[in-house]
Amino acid sequence: MRNKMIVPFGTISIPEHSKKLIWEILESTRISSGKYVRRFEEKFAELIGVKEAVAVSSGTDAGILALAVLHEYGAKQGDEVIVPALSFVATGNAVVHAGFRPVFVDIERDTLNIDVSKIEAAITERTRAIMPVHLMGKPADMDGINVIARQYGLYVVEDAAEAHGALYKGKPAGSLADLGAFSLYLAHIITTGEGGIITTDSEEHAEILRSLRSHGRACKCKECTLNTASKYCPKRFQGDNGEDIRFVFERIGYSSKMNELEAAIGLGNIEHYKDILTKRRQNLLYVLKRFDRFSPYLTTIKEELNEQIGPHAIPIIVQDGASFTRAELTNYLEKKGIETRTLFASMPTQCPGFAYLGYKEGQFPNAEYIGKRGIHIGVHQDLGLEEMDYVLETLFEFLEIYQK
Repeated sequence: MRNKMIVPFGTISIPEHSKKLIWEILESTRISSGKYVRRFEEKFAELIGVKEAVAVSSGTDAGILALAVLHEYGAKQGDEVIVPALSFVATGNAVVHAGFRPVFVDIERDTLNIDVSKIEAAITERTRAIMPVHLMGKPADMDGINVIARQYGLYVVEDAAEAHGALYKGKPAGSLADLGAFSLYLAHIITTGEGGIITTDSEEHAEILRSLRSHGRACKCKECTLNTASKYCPKRFQGDNGEDIRFVFERIGYSSKMNELEAAIGLGNIEHYKDILTKRRQNLLYVLKRFDRFSPYLTTIKEELNEQIGPHAIPIIVQDGASFTRAELTNYLEKKGIETRTLFASMPTQCPGFAYLGYKEGQFPNAEYIGKRGIHIGVHQDLGLEEMDYVLETLFEFLEIYQK
């Protein structure tokens, strides 16, 4: 075994171009959402292959606002959104904060994604949308989900928080439904430090989103003259009786804008996106292709022919036949310098915040299984194949010691 290495879970890239932009923004003293946010939105939309992208303050806000758009089309407080039982808790939180009731569906153990065969049974007369999650960057079965949505007249909102770089049948995650919600948190491939962004091909959805992120204002132009150049705006006083439309509020909104400094970090990351993605996929695939050696005690996901996994992290699941616990595995890895994260939990039955919905343990056996047995570790661009080899060697060493 080689000497101990440090394998941190995440990293953040702040390229020189971002630092230059940050300095320019600070010198200008205009740091609230403006021209750099708009430039970032344009670049992100181009990357995903959609017409519109609307930047917000977090990935959770991206999910909330994407769902809140549905209120414009007849959805009411307390209506239902179908989501997978297994995800980072932000998925369920977004549904609740958008004014809806989450209806949970179990997942498939091998993909970690929503079990499409169970969705129809969860649909009621109050269902308004399906929100699949591309967990760990592995695309959900979007064809199956979209067929069901069309059949029942439902919206589909992708939770693409971890799916930067993911492709489903050649199309990027975030372009496969009515709306897509991405996280731009520091562990993600494209980061703004904090932040999120919503993608859509609908100009109408994008206009509503720009209003929602700023308290529901009637002022929602794609590019704001006041924010970018402090020029006179001919639209500003066209409200009733000449009222300033910046203070006309058409809908219940949120305070979720991205600022210019965050956008500057994002612009630098987009510039280096291909390099970051290539490095991370090299790390991910190197491990996935060598992971069968740990069967039947440890498993992970596989990349199928019709997809490209977005290289967010490496999931590892302790299997039934193992004579060790997840805690023993994580403690061993952490002592060896390999940082770990729990692979989330069954939101309805393992997260007390959702207890009010009345679900009981045992209703989501696959999500609960992963919630008790899953972890994930990093594959980010500051790591290389040497670190990936160290991870594989450490797992092999662990099994030699702990598997009886």
